[in-house]
Amino acid sequence: MTMQAVKFELFLAAVLLAVGLLPLPMAVYWVGQFVIGTYEGGGVGELLGSIWTELGRGSPTAWILVLSPYVAIQLIRAARRLLRRQGVSRASNTSRSRPA
Repeated sequence: MTMQAVKFELFLAAVLLAVGLLPLPMAVYWVGQFVIGTYEGGGVGELLGSIWTELGRGSPTAWILVLSPYVAIQLIRAARRLLRRQGVSRASNTSRSRPA
């Protein structure tokens, strides 16, 4: 892996972690307001505070929420690589099976 690739991965991880720490919980709050109703703990600030507190306590639920944007992107990237490899191997297998 080149230094440029490492820098890109670190930048991507930082941005997606930031998304998981602020905009994602805010979106969860607003969707929850619409679907479920009032959050008993208070407003969006209280939800953010409780998520961050749970992160400090090591709560798996809070960590899954915060890391989910990064994990989702990594799963999509891995699936694309796998599909590309399968496409390449299928193409090479088809060209070999055809008579000249």
